[in-house]
Amino acid sequence: MHHASEILFTLFVVFVAAQIGGEIAQRLKLPGVVGEIAAGCAIGPSLLGWITPEQIATGTPLDVLAEIGVILLLFAVGLETRLEDLKKVGKVAFVVGVVGVLVPFGMGSVWAHGNGFDWDRSLFVAAAFVATSAGITARVLQELNALQRIESKVILGAAVIDDILAMLLLGVVVSLQGGGSINASHLLVVLAGAVGFIAVIGWGGARIMRWNSSWLDRPLGPHSPLMIVLALCLGLAWLSTQFGLAAIIGAFLAGMIASETRQQHTLEKQTQPLLALLTPFFFVVTGSKVDLHELASADALLMLAVVTAIAIVSKFIGGWLGSLSLGRRSATIIGFGMVPRGEVGIVVATLGLAAGVFDNRIYAIIVAMSLLTAMVTPPVLAWLLKRSGNGETAVVVPDVKG
Repeated sequence: MHHASEILFTLFVVFVAAQIGGEIAQRLKLPGVVGEIAAGCAIGPSLLGWITPEQIATGTPLDVLAEIGVILLLFAVGLETRLEDLKKVGKVAFVVGVVGVLVPFGMGSVWAHGNGFDWDRSLFVAAAFVATSAGITARVLQELNALQRIESKVILGAAVIDDILAMLLLGVVVSLQGGGSINASHLLVVLAGAVGFIAVIGWGGARIMRWNSSWLDRPLGPHSPLMIVLALCLGLAWLSTQFGLAAIIGAFLAGMIASETRQQHTLEKQTQPLLALLTPFFFVVTGSKVDLHELASADALLMLAVVTAIAIVSKFIGGWLGSLSLGRRSATIIGFGMVPRGEVGIVVATLGLAAGVFDNRIYAIIVAMSLLTAMVTPPVLAWLLKRSGNGETAVVVPDVKG
């Protein structure tokens, strides 16, 4: 009984801290996730000590809740990602998405290898540089009433492609951790397995659901569609781990499959309370695992500055090069719009720490990098959009729709 009471009190502290941190961040015009992670840092072992290392160890109730939270988060991202979206965003968004993944991944892996990581671990580090946090950029665009600009459509379209490529790369690097030294044949096997799993489950499942989803419309109870897709989410999350992939990949694919149903918008609304309840646990636990003492030295701060610079420059270059056909001003907006890492970089860092790929210092640096890119982007992007006005670059793109 005493143990249960202690767990409930810890959950109470974490949840309240998340709400306070998120509210403060939003009042400062920062993404709420920044405040939630900062709250985790504050109540974690490094500062106040309200959360102990034993309470956030693998398999503890808090750790399990955090894992469920991130699984639901990636499910929700997938729920907003339809295969049709990939056809509509056109050539520019596709190029931005692909180049915007390859450049950061290449620069990140070269930097990591040059700093003493073997290639397996270097690829894992590089994966944290890859995925754009579309949610942060979308919020800035929405607040500035800029969602109808062509740059906005390219950024958000490229983010869809970016997410899928990031999930694929994450699947590859997670699988590589169990296979010894990297070599061409092993890489091809892992890549084929990841591509095969994503193609069969994601593409095949979406096609089947689009072909016949009427069974989901037959109510077995007031919440039956939601219960069915949540079962699909948990089932595919488990199945992806059986293929050596991260659980979040299966959750993302489950969301993509569910997005093909007529219940998509209803499901999006119904999942919001679950996300509001559970995802804060992931971000607070993530922040609490950051050992701030690891960032106290001059060497660590220098490494953080270098990593953040690489993260910003590499993503900007990828987005800028991929969209030069729209003109330099639009390319600059798109380049900065692709910069924030946010949630996905943090997810990769968490997986790396759990797998023993990262030590506490590298983990702290990658999480801090994700936070810094999320904090820097909104004001810069807002300034660029206001400076560009509503000129021709906002409306003239001959091939955006393919």
